[in-house]
Amino acid sequence: MVKKLKIVCVIIIFILFLTACWDANELTDLALATALAIDQEDDQIKLTVQVINPDEIAGNNFTNRTAVSTYSSTGETVFEALRKLTTIAPRKVYLSHIHVIVIGEALAEAGIARNLDFISRDHEMRADFHLAIARGHTAAEAINILTPLEKISAEKLASSIESSQQAWAKTKKVSLDVLLSSISSKGKEAVLTGVDIIGDPNQGNKLDNVEAVHSPTFVKVDTVGVFKNDQLVGWLSGDDSKGLNYVINEVESTVEETACEEGDDKKVVAEVIKSNTKMEGKFKNDTPTVAIDIKTEANIGDVECGIDITDPSNFEKIEKQLGKEIEQLIKDSIDQAKELESDIFGFGEVISRSNYKRWKEIEGRWSDVFVQQLQTEVNVDVTLRRTGTVTQSFQKEIEEKKKKDEQ
Repeated sequence: MVKKLKIVCVIIIFILFLTACWDANELTDLALATALAIDQEDDQIKLTVQVINPDEIAGNNFTNRTAVSTYSSTGETVFEALRKLTTIAPRKVYLSHIHVIVIGEALAEAGIARNLDFISRDHEMRADFHLAIARGHTAAEAINILTPLEKISAEKLASSIESSQQAWAKTKKVSLDVLLSSISSKGKEAVLTGVDIIGDPNQGNKLDNVEAVHSPTFVKVDTVGVFKNDQLVGWLSGDDSKGLNYVINEVESTVEETACEEGDDKKVVAEVIKSNTKMEGKFKNDTPTVAIDIKTEANIGDVECGIDITDPSNFEKIEKQLGKEIEQLIKDSIDQAKELESDIFGFGEVISRSNYKRWKEIEGRWSDVFVQQLQTEVNVDVTLRRTGTVTQSFQKEIEEKKKKDEQ
C-alpha cells in the first residue's frame, strides 16, 4: 500500500511539471508564408509576403485561383511592416515555412545589416531558407512571378538555387548564419545569388503565365551579388561565380569544355564529378600570398571532333587543357573581385590562420592589401575517369568519309 502511494505521489509531481502548448495556434487561424520580399521604398521598408492558398494545394478542389497570394505593407522596420500586414491579410502570417527571402537591389546597395536582425531573432523562423537578391527589379516582383511545375513559386526559387549550384556551379546557396558570419568577418565578404526576371513582370503574376507551353515571363538565377561589409557593390557573371565556387570548394558538379585543337570551334566537353580545393596562406618576400591547389575528377561527356580519346597522349592533353580552362576561370574571378574591392574568397581568413601575427598588422587595411598586394598561385589538376558508353566518337568516321569524298 505504501509503495502504491509513493508511485501515485511521483506521478502527481511529474504532472505538475508538465506544460501545455500555451502559445499554440490553430492552422485555420494562420496564413502559411513561403517567401518574403524586402524592398526599400523611399525611406521605409516595404515587406511583401507570399502565402499559400490551401484550397489550391490540398485535395482535389480546383478553382481558377492561383496557388499563392501576396500581401504588402510598409513600415520603419521589417517587424513593423510585418505586423501591419494584419490590416490586409485575412489571417496572421506564420513564418516557419519560409523557403526563400529575396532582398531588393536598392536595399542591398544601401545596406542589409539592420534589416537582418529581426529575421535572425524571430523565434518562428527556421534557418533553413535561402537568401537572394532581386536584380534589376524589386524583390516583390520576383516572388510574384507564377511558375510552371511548382505551384508555389517560392519552392521554384529555392530549388533553382540549390539545383543550379549542385549541377552547374554558377550560383551560391547561402543560409542566414553564413551570410551573417561573412558580413561580420574581417577576412571574408558575403555573396548572394541574384534573381533575374525574364519578360514582363506584370504578365508574370497572372494565371495565364503558366497556362502556355512556354511561360512568357520567368525567373532565372545565373549571377552572384558581391558585398563589401553589408552593402552590394557589384555582380559576378556566371563564369566568374563558377570560379568563386571552385576556390571556396563548393563545386559539386558542372560542365567544362576545351577545344579539340587550338583555334578549333569543335569542343571536348567534360562533366566534373568531384572537386577538392586546398588553400595555404604565406608571405613570400613580405608579400601575402595564397596558394590554391585544386584536384578535379571528370568524365568525358561530349566529343564534337574525331580525336582519338583511346590514345593516352590525347587523354593527357585534354586533361591539361581542361586544367588551364579552370585556372583561367579562377583568375578572372579573382580579378573581378579585386575590381570590386571585395575579398569574397576568404583569403584574409586563410592568411590569418597561417600567420596570425602578420595578419594583425594588415587586418585594418585588408581591403587595400587584397586589391594591391595579395598574390595568388593557382594550380588545377584534372583527372579524366570515364569516356561514357563509347570509346570512339562517330565524328571520326564522318571526318574520314568527308576526306574521301573530297579526293
